[in-house]
Amino acid sequence: MQAPAKIVVIKLGSGVLTHGDRVALDGEQFENIVAAVSGVLRSGYRPVVVSSGAVAAGLMAFKMDSRPDDMATLQACAAVGQARLMHFYESLFRLEQINVAQLLVTYSDFATEGRCENVKRTLDRLLAFPDVVPIVNENDSVSTEELKFGDNDALSAKLAVLAGAEKLILFTGVDGLHDFDDPDEGAIIGVVDDVEAVMGLASDEKGALSVGGMQSKLLAVKLAVDAGIETVIASGYRPEQLGELIAGGGRCTRFRVPVEGVPGDGEPL
Repeated sequence: MQAPAKIVVIKLGSGVLTHGDRVALDGEQFENIVAAVSGVLRSGYRPVVVSSGAVAAGLMAFKMDSRPDDMATLQACAAVGQARLMHFYESLFRLEQINVAQLLVTYSDFATEGRCENVKRTLDRLLAFPDVVPIVNENDSVSTEELKFGDNDALSAKLAVLAGAEKLILFTGVDGLHDFDDPDEGAIIGVVDDVEAVMGLASDEKGALSVGGMQSKLLAVKLAVDAGIETVIASGYRPEQLGELIAGGGRCTRFRVPVEGVPGDGEPL
């Protein structure tokens, strides 16, 4: 069996899966996200969801009201929370008559050819089944890269490259990249053709349960765009526009893959 060609990787950060900065998963958000992803699957794309949220789910299970500082407790929260996180996804996708598959990876899985090929082989086989949505997360219970450095941003880009995805959607807490020099006081930049040109606009602000700011997202964007994958940063609080984002519309910042000799439309940076 061959994996289908129209793959879209959808990354969901902790912030958009929880009630603000409180320690609780947002059930309504999950319902809206699952409905949107299910619609994308039925439209002919093969969605792969890269989901944070395991630590937040573990904090909820342990009745903690703030994110702990020590790594061992964070990893314990991730170990408990991953099961709860997958329960949310499995229960909701089952109502859509869609199966989910859990795929836990580490950054080391992308570092060696053999392990990287194992991940790709598993993902390709999962995507060969028409009713499966893979749910990917970093294996925080044994790995610490995401817990220390990023909210699955780099992982989602690496996975998109490995899967040969057509698009990467980074759902975050804002509508896109803000241009604070704009007279509209922070208007969203619609189209970017040069990621390097907008690096200076990135804020590294984070929520209490999030470990990845806009800078980490732009680094992930560059990795994906350099590999030929159009990437979008959009608000995870508007998951209903997912299909529109994939089709080329929606409220977002769209990072296009440069094509030599082909002029852009509009006024991208």
